[in-house]
Amino acid sequence: MAGTAAPKRQDTRKFFENLSGAGKSIAVLTSGGDAQGMNAAVRAVVRMGIYVGAKVYFIHEGYQGMVDGGDNIKEATWESVSSMLQVGGTVIGSARCKEFRAHEGRLKAAHNLVQRSITNLCVIGGDGSLTGANLFREEWSGLLDELVQQGLIDNEAARSHSELHIVGMVGSIDNDFCGTDMTIGTDSALHRIIEVVDAIMTTAQSHQRTFVLEVMGRHCGYLALVSALACGADWVFIPEMPPEDGWEDSMCQKLSESRSRGSRLNIIIVAEGAIDKQGQPITSGFVKDNRADKKRLNIIIVAEGAIDSHNKAVTPDYIKELVVRCLGFDTRVTILGHVQRGGTPSAFDRILASRMGVEAVLALLEASASTPACVVSLVGNQAVRLPLMECVQMTQEVQKAMDEKKFEEAVRLRGRSFENNLSTYRLLSYRKPDSELPNSTFNVAVLNVGAPSAGMNAAVRSAVRVGITEGHKMFAVNDGFEGFYKGQIKEIKWGDVGGWTGQGGSLLGTKRTLPGKHLDKIAEQIRIHNINALLVIGGFEAYVGLLELSSGRDKYSELCVPMVMVPATVSNNIPGSDLSIGSDTALNAITDTCDRIKQSASGTKRRVFIIETMGGYCGYLATVGGLAAGADTVYIYEEPFDIRDLQGNVEHLTQKMKTSIQRGLVLRNENCNENFTTDFVYQLYSEEGRGVFDCRKNILGHMQQGGAPSPFDRNFGTKVAAKAIQWITRTLKDSYKGGRVFANSEDTVCLLGMRRRALVFQPVSQLRDETDFVHRIPKEQWWLKLRPLMKILAKYKTSYDVSDSGQLEHVTRIRPKESKTSETI
Repeated sequence: MAGTAAPKRQDTRKFFENLSGAGKSIAVLTSGGDAQGMNAAVRAVVRMGIYVGAKVYFIHEGYQGMVDGGDNIKEATWESVSSMLQVGGTVIGSARCKEFRAHEGRLKAAHNLVQRSITNLCVIGGDGSLTGANLFREEWSGLLDELVQQGLIDNEAARSHSELHIVGMVGSIDNDFCGTDMTIGTDSALHRIIEVVDAIMTTAQSHQRTFVLEVMGRHCGYLALVSALACGADWVFIPEMPPEDGWEDSMCQKLSESRSRGSRLNIIIVAEGAIDKQGQPITSGFVKDNRADKKRLNIIIVAEGAIDSHNKAVTPDYIKELVVRCLGFDTRVTILGHVQRGGTPSAFDRILASRMGVEAVLALLEASASTPACVVSLVGNQAVRLPLMECVQMTQEVQKAMDEKKFEEAVRLRGRSFENNLSTYRLLSYRKPDSELPNSTFNVAVLNVGAPSAGMNAAVRSAVRVGITEGHKMFAVNDGFEGFYKGQIKEIKWGDVGGWTGQGGSLLGTKRTLPGKHLDKIAEQIRIHNINALLVIGGFEAYVGLLELSSGRDKYSELCVPMVMVPATVSNNIPGSDLSIGSDTALNAITDTCDRIKQSASGTKRRVFIIETMGGYCGYLATVGGLAAGADTVYIYEEPFDIRDLQGNVEHLTQKMKTSIQRGLVLRNENCNENFTTDFVYQLYSEEGRGVFDCRKNILGHMQQGGAPSPFDRNFGTKVAAKAIQWITRTLKDSYKGGRVFANSEDTVCLLGMRRRALVFQPVSQLRDETDFVHRIPKEQWWLKLRPLMKILAKYKTSYDVSDSGQLEHVTRIRPKESKTSETI
């Protein structure tokens, strides 16, 4: 691979080949409320367990099935988890079990496990399910002693089954478990909520209606908070942040002001458990109609457990009555209910669950008698293991803090991710009067560069509104650097970006033109408009453009202003960032299409589909899309292949056609090999598979760039752009000397990227050595570690680097202070 070689270093990697599951039995169960993605986790546990040589069992109907035994505990096969990946809910069933809460029930469960030699348990559920599993583990030796005394097992059986190992995965749409940024099912639930909100907007705008939406979250406001961020809600009620006394007047005033400013949309979201600060419920249904106001729509979203400052429940009906009585707005209530639990899992949840399932099996293989029961979770972009009970105890502390009305403490205990969501929402939700804004004379320009990607508009909206809140005058540049040097620059105000979060593409306009040949004209435009800082939202062209602007500082002093880039490209090929705005939406487009294609292949039998994805030379979309869709093979540039590999893949599919899974899915990155084109691969498979399977090909093309942005991309774009503007504010203050802004050090031209667990500001000049400019990709890419995982789940023998696995961490309560260059996302 030309241009991609990394410097040699000592190989300290650890591989899982020495971890054998031979002679071990693993059981997997789902318990409590169902969540999309549970099936992907079950599939990963089963296939990884079988791959390492262990026996794997399904426990149907959760703990009830463990207590009842019999046919509820069945050995799983490789084929038995086929077609599970795209199915919502849990196909092995889940049930609340009173019997397991009693000692006698746990004794029956222990007997049923020992009969099948099961001493490794993978539990997928919420904190209640995981607490029950830990109690079961603590009692295990005592339960075995009782079984021996009752003559149900002998001493040898008790000795050989003396240790029970527990690993948990959190499956909960509420995202209410401390220690993990995202639980399995949360992203899919957000998809359902945003789909409904987007649909409601079109009808509500037609009738100038206010909409109040209640979402799930009896004890946790995550769904309400993030959906409020993702759709630009005007007001949100969540259990962790009860509104202050007099919130009714404040909310009505805000809705009225919003319409008078000309905005056509207001949104209010209420969590189902919302209460006021006195513990009284706030309901989604109690707001003088002013038809002269130009705003045509108010949407109010209520989290299931929202309260106000008196602990009074905030219900949808109460809010509706309030809006009608005070403002006279035509108001409707929508309660989403179990719609949020249903439907197919998102790409994010499938990938998360697959990674967690494999990690859970590794944790069970490495467990010893001294290892505490752990939960595998996600922090930033990294899989981690945490002591189960530490997480459970902190989760319980959140509820205790809310019961004691220590709401700020409850927010802190939820974790930095929740805190950052809340602080970003507060920044964006309310337009302060000019008299209350900081006294700033700085002008900040925002532009999109490169190909369009979903989420760009959410980032621009966030940047504009946070910039105005910081006191700056914000300018929009149309059509990227080309529009910049042509003078397509105008001031953009708070109301101009209303309703932008849910729109795909780039409303500012974006082009691939680089600035290098037009530095003189760009410097002139910066001088004409007195631009003091620059925010560039875009892909690889944006990155190269910032390098060119930086190199022009010696010649043009106008370019000596703070500049920051936020990565936004479906290809996810920007050095310095694990993720880019738009790549999640593209992954969901790929996954949805692959689901439909697999369904077609299942109907016709013995059919293999060859699918081409975008990405340039970067194989991220193909690899991660293949993992989410359950692909058999993925061809990418970063992993060279030859005709023997192609032949081996055909043979692998030929063997697969002899099983009950008579279909195949092959993904190919568009630039993976200049000779082995999609047509070539299609023709080779067709010829070599003749008589065994037939082939079809599909080039997905620009559908991967289009569509409404996913909740993740809306939220990610919103938070990252807000952080970028805050960095600009700090850097402007540091660079303002002698009545002007002058910034010419390398750390004043930065890229804001997500690195493992944090958002990091990195000088673009320092990223040069990490970049393969010929192929427009980073020299090292984190997602390549997911390729062996994808191959294992497709039944290929491979080597899997588990260097990042195996270390048990602890839940942190006192967190280190964030630096100016690094912040938790």
